[in-house]
Amino acid sequence: MTTDTLDRIDELDLAEVDLFDPRWHRDGTPHRLLARLRREAPVRWNPLPDGTGVWTVVDHADIAEASKDFQRFSSWEGGVFLNPDQVAPLDFARNLLLYMDPPQHTNYRQILQRAFTPHAVREREGAVRERVTRTIDAFVERGEADLVPDLAVRVPLGVVCDLCGVPDDDFDLFLRFTEELEESTRSVEPAAGLEAIGRMGAYLAGVLELQQDRDDTVVAKLRDAQVEGRDLTEAEIVVFFALLAFAGHDTTRNTTANGLLTLLRHPDQLDELVADPALIPAAVEEILRHTSVVQWFARTATCDTELGGQRIAAGDKVALWYTSASRDEALFDEPDRFDIHRDKPDHDAFGGGGRHFCLGSGLARLELRVIFEEVTRRLRDLRLAGEPQRIASSWTNALTTLPVTFTPGPREAA
Repeated sequence: MTTDTLDRIDELDLAEVDLFDPRWHRDGTPHRLLARLRREAPVRWNPLPDGTGVWTVVDHADIAEASKDFQRFSSWEGGVFLNPDQVAPLDFARNLLLYMDPPQHTNYRQILQRAFTPHAVREREGAVRERVTRTIDAFVERGEADLVPDLAVRVPLGVVCDLCGVPDDDFDLFLRFTEELEESTRSVEPAAGLEAIGRMGAYLAGVLELQQDRDDTVVAKLRDAQVEGRDLTEAEIVVFFALLAFAGHDTTRNTTANGLLTLLRHPDQLDELVADPALIPAAVEEILRHTSVVQWFARTATCDTELGGQRIAAGDKVALWYTSASRDEALFDEPDRFDIHRDKPDHDAFGGGGRHFCLGSGLARLELRVIFEEVTRRLRDLRLAGEPQRIASSWTNALTTLPVTFTPGPREAA
């Protein structure tokens, strides 16, 4: 998208705007355009290059309505991307929780729910902090780092490896799996992630072999789980494993990187966190709201219906833009303002509510809190050392580099 076009957002014909064009997202989420859509066309038919289209939903109330009504707006019918076969063929991808509707979704979600209860998450804090500490130890004495590969990538994926019982020696292999899955979300080729899922399946067989006598990992829980009186199939276990690896890593990675960049661009608020770590939990919520790294997921209308005053036909795709809902003026004063003192922001970073609210939200919050506690304590005088680079993607708000300099702080808390 040209600079001239970005400067003329208020003059654009919204009927011709393709919000999924990655050029709109090369410098980050196009919040000015989303704000105009919330004012003038909160539910709008979005033309696509192939001559078809999709409904874009950008306000909080309509996203909440669609998210909670799986009978009208289904994940199962057409998947959660615009192309039903985006990552893997739809019939295979339907083994993923993301693609299920109740009651099937409820039955499968219960398999993993116990691993993410508040008590289970609290029990993991020591292990998470130890991993964050080891990760920072590896670069802190240099006084400089690229906080995407050096920190934001390594901590969340390491936590997923711990959950699944994946050895640290396999970290780089596991990282390649997740990066291939992330790339498949942007590919123009259908089923672009199927090969990576296949390799993960072959790898999983070895992990299961190593865990024959264990019952304390998520992989072991999948091995021993039953749904409606039967064991999970091999395909079901593989896609659960792939989902945990990808979703448990990618979203927290991108929130970490975008959160650090946001704080670096608001040094007064970063200084507040350094001075008073008790502010960090509230800051995490504001970072989640302000960045909302998964920008949208799709649903398919199962019947002729209405949303936001628009008639939607059975079979139409509907894209729920969470990143826009998290800045809806109906909920937030000055929604584009970053404010770590904002009172309990009701953001959509974990989805729009309903059955698909993020299962791992508690663990993600724990990881983010510990990361920001340790960063503000150990990376003093933190400053940008170059221009961050990002992925031009309509689906995910992701940085690839975040170069910084800092003064090394003490390893142990005072």
